[in-house]
Amino acid sequence: MDLPESVAAAVQPLFDALPLEKAMPDLIPRQDAGDEAKAIIRKILKHPAISCRPSLQSALWLYVDELDLSHNISQTMKDATGSYWHGIMHRREGDFSNSHYWFDRTGAHPAMAGLPGYDGHALVDEVAALRAANPRDVVQRQRDEWANLFAWCAANT
Repeated sequence: MDLPESVAAAVQPLFDALPLEKAMPDLIPRQDAGDEAKAIIRKILKHPAISCRPSLQSALWLYVDELDLSHNISQTMKDATGSYWHGIMHRREGDFSNSHYWFDRTGAHPAMAGLPGYDGHALVDEVAALRAANPRDVVQRQRDEWANLFAWCAANT
């Protein structure tokens, strides 16, 4: 993931403790990533590259499956990026109709240009259909979506 240096430095402790390929292991989280990961996030949130950027804060809480904390932040953001994080959060909690609503509000977000063939609504429907099976390829697409939007937010918000 290509991140600006200040953001990369801020989040590296989290990525060291919980690499992307191990984060968000379930389409619908069964539990959060644990106290150690949450403690790392709390430290990261104080970093100047993160502290004034709600889009990155919401994303980081999603990364450790703290959906309520992510939701509290994303719902205060009144732009397409906030709607995007909000839609992802509702999909991950299993509220698929609400996720569709927020993806409608997102529109064609520029972050997704980096994911050829990506369709947020189609991913919502796929997660709804396959959540019990938790297929690795769909989990990976969810991670790719997160990484792409996080990198875009790091560079543009």
